Amino acid sequence: MPSEKPEPLDDSIRRRMQSQLRRDTELELRTRKALHRMGYRYRVDYRPEKSLRCRGDLVFTKRKVIVFVDGCFWHGCPLHATSPKNNADWWREKLDANVKRDARNSVALSDLGWTVVRIWEHETVDEAVAQVRRALEQTQAG
Repeated sequence: MPSEKPEPLDDSIRRRMQSQLRRDTELELRTRKALHRMGYRYRVDYRPEKSLRCRGDLVFTKRKVIVFVDGCFWHGCPLHATSPKNNADWWREKLDANVKRDARNSVALSDLGWTVVRIWEHETVDEAVAQVRRALEQTQAG
Protein backbone atom coordinates (compact mmCIF):
# COMPACT_ATOMS: atom_id res chain seq x y z
CA MET A 1 0.00 0.00 0.00
CA PRO A 2 1.30 3.49 -0.74
CA SER A 3 2.93 5.50 1.99
CA GLU A 4 1.25 8.54 3.52
CA LYS A 5 -0.95 10.37 1.03
CA PRO A 6 0.76 13.54 -0.24
CA GLU A 7 -1.04 16.86 -0.41
CA PRO A 8 -2.11 17.96 -3.92
CA LEU A 9 -0.14 20.89 -5.30
CA ASP A 10 -3.23 23.07 -5.62
CA ASP A 11 -6.99 23.09 -5.10
CA SER A 12 -7.80 22.55 -8.79
CA ILE A 13 -6.00 19.19 -8.67
CA ARG A 14 -7.76 18.30 -5.43
CA ARG A 15 -11.18 19.16 -6.92
CA ARG A 16 -10.48 17.21 -10.11
CA MET A 17 -9.45 14.08 -8.18
CA GLN A 18 -12.43 14.35 -5.82
CA SER A 19 -14.82 14.67 -8.76
CA GLN A 20 -13.90 11.22 -10.08
CA LEU A 21 -16.93 8.93 -9.83
CA ARG A 22 -16.60 5.62 -8.03
CA ARG A 23 -19.80 4.37 -9.64
CA ASP A 24 -22.36 5.46 -12.23
CA THR A 25 -19.80 6.52 -14.82
CA GLU A 26 -21.15 7.32 -18.29
CA LEU A 27 -20.11 3.96 -19.76
CA GLU A 28 -21.50 2.10 -16.76
CA LEU A 29 -24.88 3.86 -16.99
CA ARG A 30 -25.16 3.40 -20.75
CA THR A 31 -24.17 -0.28 -20.52
CA ARG A 32 -26.69 -0.89 -17.73
CA LYS A 33 -29.42 0.84 -19.71
CA ALA A 34 -28.69 -1.20 -22.86
CA LEU A 35 -28.63 -4.50 -20.96
CA HIS A 36 -31.81 -3.62 -19.07
CA ARG A 37 -33.55 -2.83 -22.37
CA MET A 38 -32.55 -6.33 -23.55
CA GLY A 39 -34.28 -7.84 -20.53
CA TYR A 40 -31.26 -8.53 -18.33
CA ARG A 41 -31.57 -7.88 -14.60
CA TYR A 42 -28.63 -7.35 -12.30
CA ARG A 43 -27.49 -5.77 -9.07
CA VAL A 44 -25.51 -2.53 -9.06
CA ASP A 45 -22.44 -1.82 -6.90
CA TYR A 46 -22.94 -5.18 -5.20
CA ARG A 47 -20.64 -7.28 -3.03
CA PRO A 48 -21.02 -10.83 -4.39
CA GLU A 49 -19.09 -12.69 -1.68
CA LYS A 50 -18.95 -11.72 1.96
CA SER A 51 -15.44 -13.18 2.20
CA LEU A 52 -14.10 -10.69 -0.37
CA ARG A 53 -13.76 -6.92 -0.14
CA CYS A 54 -14.83 -6.09 -3.67
CA ARG A 55 -17.99 -4.80 -5.26
CA GLY A 56 -19.00 -5.41 -8.85
CA ASP A 57 -20.39 -2.62 -10.98
CA LEU A 58 -22.98 -5.04 -12.41
CA VAL A 59 -23.58 -8.40 -10.76
CA PHE A 60 -25.74 -11.16 -12.24
CA THR A 61 -26.16 -13.25 -9.09
CA LYS A 62 -28.08 -16.19 -10.57
CA ARG A 63 -25.54 -16.73 -13.35
CA LYS A 64 -22.54 -15.76 -11.21
CA VAL A 65 -21.27 -13.16 -13.67
CA ILE A 66 -19.63 -10.05 -12.27
CA VAL A 67 -18.74 -6.99 -14.34
CA PHE A 68 -16.19 -4.31 -13.47
CA VAL A 69 -16.07 -1.11 -15.54
CA ASP A 70 -12.49 -0.02 -14.91
CA GLY A 71 -11.18 3.50 -15.39
CA CYS A 72 -8.04 3.64 -17.51
CA PHE A 73 -6.13 5.83 -15.04
CA TRP A 74 -7.08 4.09 -11.80
CA HIS A 75 -6.80 0.51 -13.03
CA GLY A 76 -3.74 0.65 -15.28
CA CYS A 77 -5.15 0.35 -18.80
CA PRO A 78 -2.35 -0.92 -21.07
CA LEU A 79 -3.45 1.54 -23.79
CA HIS A 80 -4.30 4.70 -21.87
CA ALA A 81 -2.83 4.60 -18.37
CA THR A 82 -0.80 7.67 -17.44
CA SER A 83 1.37 8.44 -14.45
CA PRO A 84 1.20 11.82 -12.76
CA LYS A 85 4.47 13.73 -12.68
CA ASN A 86 3.86 15.22 -9.23
CA ASN A 87 4.40 12.74 -6.38
CA ALA A 88 5.31 10.17 -9.04
CA ASP A 89 6.61 7.50 -6.64
CA TRP A 90 3.50 7.63 -4.47
CA TRP A 91 1.21 7.43 -7.52
CA ARG A 92 3.16 4.54 -9.07
CA GLU A 93 2.87 2.63 -5.80
CA LYS A 94 -0.86 3.45 -5.48
CA LEU A 95 -1.77 2.53 -9.07
CA ASP A 96 0.35 -0.65 -9.03
CA ALA A 97 -1.48 -1.69 -5.85
CA ASN A 98 -4.82 -1.15 -7.62
CA VAL A 99 -3.78 -3.39 -10.53
CA LYS A 100 -2.57 -6.12 -8.14
CA ARG A 101 -5.80 -5.91 -6.10
CA ASP A 102 -7.89 -6.21 -9.29
CA ALA A 103 -5.94 -9.32 -10.34
CA ARG A 104 -6.26 -10.84 -6.85
CA ASN A 105 -10.01 -10.21 -6.78
CA SER A 106 -10.49 -11.65 -10.28
CA VAL A 107 -8.66 -14.85 -9.32
CA ALA A 108 -10.53 -15.16 -6.00
CA LEU A 109 -13.90 -14.66 -7.70
CA SER A 110 -13.04 -17.17 -10.44
CA ASP A 111 -12.00 -19.68 -7.78
CA LEU A 112 -15.45 -19.24 -6.22
CA GLY A 113 -17.17 -20.00 -9.54
CA TRP A 114 -17.74 -16.46 -10.82
CA THR A 115 -17.20 -15.37 -14.41
CA VAL A 116 -15.35 -12.06 -14.27
CA VAL A 117 -15.78 -9.47 -17.03
CA ARG A 118 -13.50 -6.42 -17.03
CA ILE A 119 -14.44 -3.53 -19.30
CA TRP A 120 -12.18 -0.53 -19.87
CA GLU A 121 -13.73 2.93 -19.76
CA HIS A 122 -12.50 3.63 -23.31
CA GLU A 123 -14.56 0.79 -24.81
CA THR A 124 -17.81 1.55 -26.59
CA VAL A 125 -21.19 0.61 -25.16
CA ASP A 126 -21.61 -1.94 -27.96
CA GLU A 127 -18.28 -3.58 -27.06
CA ALA A 128 -19.16 -3.61 -23.37
CA VAL A 129 -22.62 -5.10 -23.97
CA ALA A 130 -21.17 -7.75 -26.30
CA GLN A 131 -18.64 -8.84 -23.65
CA VAL A 132 -21.31 -9.10 -20.98
CA ARG A 133 -23.73 -10.97 -23.24
CA ARG A 134 -21.00 -13.47 -24.24
CA ALA A 135 -20.28 -14.18 -20.58
CA LEU A 136 -23.98 -14.57 -19.77
CA GLU A 137 -24.56 -16.87 -22.75
CA GLN A 138 -21.56 -19.02 -21.79
CA THR A 139 -22.80 -19.42 -18.23
CA GLN A 140 -26.27 -20.27 -19.50
CA ALA A 141 -24.88 -22.84 -21.95
CA GLY A 142 -22.43 -24.27 -19.40
